[in-house]
Amino acid sequence: MGLKPIKTKEQYQAYLKIIDSLVDCAEDSPEEETLELVSILVEDYESKHYAIEAPDPIEAIKIKIEEEGIKRKDLAQYFGSSSRVSEVLNRKRPLTLEMMRKLHEGLGISAKTLLGV
Repeated sequence: MGLKPIKTKEQYQAYLKIIDSLVDCAEDSPEEETLELVSILVEDYESKHYAIEAPDPIEAIKIKIEEEGIKRKDLAQYFGSSSRVSEVLNRKRPLTLEMMRKLHEGLGISAKTLLGV
């Protein structure tokens, strides 16, 4: 099979079908190697054409607390006080570097996301 970089939506759709047909292939088989190569090409195409924007820092915090079932009062350890939690999450006060560091270490939120880059 002559694999080439994906340049059109039609090629992309065809490569997705290849992935579907090979997803259950045997380990260490030629099909697995083809699956890996096609997956790399699809991932490259998707990163260029279907890039997902990172959420802004406040949205990232809200997503994390919802996913983890964390209560706002439990965030005081990262923000300094319950009132500070409310101010930051309601966008009345910016995140400080110290808050970002604590959120990154304590909740595992990406530092890049918290910095908004």
